[in-house]
Amino acid sequence: MISVNKVTKSALIIILFTLGSKFLGFFREVLIAAKFGSGMETDAFFIALSVTVLLADFLRNAISTTFIPVISEVESKEGKRGKVNHTNNMINVILFVSFIAVILALLGTPLIVKLLAMGFEGEQFDLAVKLTRIGLPMILFSGIIGVMTGYLQSEERFSATAIIGVPLNLSYILFLLFLSSFFGIKGLMVSAIVGVIGQLLIQIPEAKLSGFNYKFLFNIKDKYIKKVSYLSLPVLVGVVINDLNAIVDKTLASSLISGSISALNYANKLNQLILGVFIYAIITVAFPILSREANNDNIPDVKSTMGYGVNFILLITIPASVGLIVLAKPIVEIAFQRGEFDATATIMTSQALKFYSVGLVAMALRLLITKVYYSLQDTKTPMINGAISVVINIILNLILVQHMAHAGLALATSIATIIATILMFYGLKKKIGSLGTVSYIKCGLKAGLASSIMGVVAYVAYHGLYSALGVSKLYNLIFLLVAVGLSVIVYGVLCYLFGIEEARDIIDKVKIN
Repeated sequence: MISVNKVTKSALIIILFTLGSKFLGFFREVLIAAKFGSGMETDAFFIALSVTVLLADFLRNAISTTFIPVISEVESKEGKRGKVNHTNNMINVILFVSFIAVILALLGTPLIVKLLAMGFEGEQFDLAVKLTRIGLPMILFSGIIGVMTGYLQSEERFSATAIIGVPLNLSYILFLLFLSSFFGIKGLMVSAIVGVIGQLLIQIPEAKLSGFNYKFLFNIKDKYIKKVSYLSLPVLVGVVINDLNAIVDKTLASSLISGSISALNYANKLNQLILGVFIYAIITVAFPILSREANNDNIPDVKSTMGYGVNFILLITIPASVGLIVLAKPIVEIAFQRGEFDATATIMTSQALKFYSVGLVAMALRLLITKVYYSLQDTKTPMINGAISVVINIILNLILVQHMAHAGLALATSIATIIATILMFYGLKKKIGSLGTVSYIKCGLKAGLASSIMGVVAYVAYHGLYSALGVSKLYNLIFLLVAVGLSVIVYGVLCYLFGIEEARDIIDKVKIN
């Protein structure tokens, strides 16, 4: 129960920090849509960004995930000074590896773009190659960010992690507001690099407060480097595999009508807003706790912490999915429809949003369950699960894209994620025994019933006001806010009446804080 309370309290604090960062990111997407619209240039930009982010995430996610248990082991054996020394060594080794990766990627950029956007030709292909090459230096900084993230989280310092999106989003926003008309889409990619550098710089003050000081150490044969490398390999492959679902979507979308890739991107950003604000917070705090309890062979507390996380996720993502489906068009219209982003782009994006939202619950649960596997030092199972998901996604993509165009690609991703998540739960049950699935089902059914009623209220409230008072951007915003406000109240009251203990516990923690 101590672990559960700690997860809840810390997660709520992180949510508050993250909200500002994520809404800055949302404002960034609004500005991109307004300045560049949804067409050839943005399709090329999002493909190029996908390439650079994919390569950067190879290092950042794999290192930050595996470095936590390893650096904790170092501290237990060599003390704080040893922990700092090995962190410095890891930073320098990762920087060296990243530099080699950038050189190889620069040489192979045309081939990479061709593989990921087979429908691009001529000017659009050339632009995608140029933008990708501009963005590749992000890899150099992302690896170091991964090391520092692992170090800070092992110190139970989460503030820099929570606000790490702020410098990236501010870089984008400042460029879009003041410089986009001078430097265009290429300058937008440069602003991404500046933002990533800012993410690294924002970690430095908190690292110094924890006792970290940088010095040059380079020993590639260090046993802890080897251990991180060994543990990271399946994670690295898993990151690639998981990102392939999005890459496959964009690859097939590149052969559809112009704006299809951008519609998928904008819709996915809205889904990621829910995951980024609420779900990543609890996962960030829970992972070190899960790792500690697993290392102590305390499986009951692993299950307890995981179970609370599962129910927390269900309570957040089920109503979010319903709301995004019911109010998809007005949400996209209010969020993005201005400037070059027209009514056609709104329709395309809202279609994608509805079908991505079908898999939102599974996406969130899969993130948590993956961390449970990692805490048990099993990095292979999530990798294999990811491969299965990609195969299912590709098969469904090829079938659904013929009948539903880009919306079919979004639906295929959701179905593949749902199947993969179910398999992850089944594998974990075989690994550590009963997971308390009955409690998850009860919580899910209650949240589902409350969300269904909430969805009806949201639909009636928005469309009733829309029909009665007419159309304007201000009115639409007011109608949406009223519908969302009523929905939250209805959902909260119903959860209380249905006796959902986790919801009451969350409310109590909010009151205390």
